[in-house]
Amino acid sequence: MQFLVIGRDGKDKDAKARRLAVRQAHIALGDELVKKGNVWFGAALHDEEGEMIGSAFFMNFPTRKELDEYLTIEPYMIGNVWKTIEIIPCNTRNPWQFSHPKDFFEAHM
Repeated sequence: MQFLVIGRDGKDKDAKARRLAVRQAHIALGDELVKKGNVWFGAALHDEEGEMIGSAFFMNFPTRKELDEYLTIEPYMIGNVWKTIEIIPCNTRNPWQFSHPKDFFEAHM
């Protein structure tokens, strides 16, 4: 199943520090999930000044339950970076156009 996951950071004065404190762990986990085929494409969300204020991912998990299990170990969740999260089931047409060859995605669909 494919999902669009949008996590929005807190807006308090410590939000940026919380993000930066766990950012490397978040990136490392993301790299691992890319290799497994769970993360297809991701992006940091920015405000008008270019500051990171959240994240968006197109993800692929066999079930919603497995997506929810990932969220229990996501550093931005554990580190209290994301204050709100939106999960939208979706169907990404031609996902290979983003970052991997077509056969990579066909092997993980």
